[in-house]
Amino acid sequence: MGPLFKKEKKDLLPAKQPEKGKITDLEVTCGSDKETCKALWHTMFLDPRKIGTTIRDAARKAAKYEKSKDKKLAMMWYHVAGGLALWKGDTAKVKQYFDECAKLAPEMEYKRIVETADKAVEKAQEYYKKYLK
Repeated sequence: MGPLFKKEKKDLLPAKQPEKGKITDLEVTCGSDKETCKALWHTMFLDPRKIGTTIRDAARKAAKYEKSKDKKLAMMWYHVAGGLALWKGDTAKVKQYFDECAKLAPEMEYKRIVETADKAVEKAQEYYKKYLK
């Protein structure tokens, strides 16, 4: 019950914000546009190729869970669909799916991505072209 268990517990913790003073690749891509950077920080996938579903399937699952009144799973699947739409560069679907997330979880950061969708898609595409090869 030594370091082995501590390491496992540490691996389960959510990703941390970068250290103060360190600039992330996303911040470099967004430059001085802090609003878009914050919107992307909470919504985009760093490597969406690793997501094991399509936008269409994620949206179907979200609608199914929403219909069955399971807000948490519906929101999660709309988030997946929206994140994949960012990767594909589909602004209309980004707005649509993250707007659904905002309705299901108004306390979360989803309004920001809906309001900055055009810039967010542009910056996400720039990021993906540079860092996903």
